[in-house]
Amino acid sequence: MSLATALLALTWLSGTAYALLGGADFGAGFWDLIAGDPQHGHERRSLIEHSIGPVWEANHVWLIFVLVLMWTSFPSSFAAIASTLYIPLTLIAFGIIARGSAFAFRKAVTETWQRRLFGAAFAFSSVITPFFLGTTAGGVASDRVPPGLAKGDIITSWVNPTSLTCGVLTVGVCAYLSAIYLTADARRRGHTDLAEYFRRQGLLSGITVGAVAVAAIAVVRADAHQLYHGLLHRGLPLVIFSMVAGFVSLLLLARRNYIAVRVTAALAVTTVLWAWGIGQYPQLLPGLSLEQAASPHATLQATAIASLIGLLVVLPSLAWLFVLFQREDTRSTRPNP
Repeated sequence: MSLATALLALTWLSGTAYALLGGADFGAGFWDLIAGDPQHGHERRSLIEHSIGPVWEANHVWLIFVLVLMWTSFPSSFAAIASTLYIPLTLIAFGIIARGSAFAFRKAVTETWQRRLFGAAFAFSSVITPFFLGTTAGGVASDRVPPGLAKGDIITSWVNPTSLTCGVLTVGVCAYLSAIYLTADARRRGHTDLAEYFRRQGLLSGITVGAVAVAAIAVVRADAHQLYHGLLHRGLPLVIFSMVAGFVSLLLLARRNYIAVRVTAALAVTTVLWAWGIGQYPQLLPGLSLEQAASPHATLQATAIASLIGLLVVLPSLAWLFVLFQREDTRSTRPNP
């Protein structure tokens, strides 16, 4: 394996981590949006706030990894994507900023109208941000971003059938992952009614995502021939595995197996992402291969060393954060003596 391939795999792993962890945080905002009025939705929003509070900002580290690895290891590819898809990328940046600010301010204010205002901003930005992430991915996957600065159409590169379908699918996947995680969190904290509520929402969103994914196959076949060919050939085993894992996840959720369903749901999302990557490899953009887009070897070496050091710091820190959070939840559910 070449150094460029290894760094591309690390970039894809970081993107997968962001989809699984950051995506679930975005999905929590979706459930916050439809939680109901302040009286009926208070407990649901409290659980959402507690579940994502310690980790929601930390999960953006994986997005930072993706950006840094892309612009240092594959600068020509990064420049083409950023200059052609700058509209959805700018909207993503605004969404992340608005979401973080609103989430922080909602916890600090006391007036009801202020909490509603910041709550609406948090929930709305939690929906539009993954949507535009999906449209950006769809633009790249459907070969609408040619090499070179601003060579692609700044509108049709992300406003097209494949991109819009990917946007809707991304919102649905985020909501599905979040419902599964919130179900387990609610049960661990002893809130059986909330666990049942999010279990039902997880089943509904999972079935919806499955239906959209089936429809997406027809869209990709008609609109993105190269992507369809890659998924149908080299990516086919992973596509099949993703479908099986998604079906098993629904069965596990229906049987209230809240721990195992976290694993199978994550596998369903991971395998479909890697099916796209493997199906498109070694092409990054139309007519631009991995080796053509890669930086000089010295730059790749420096990036690999810096990334390794970063991972040695980040992975134990995030793991310890999750461990501490789980311990806090366990202690908070113990009855008082």
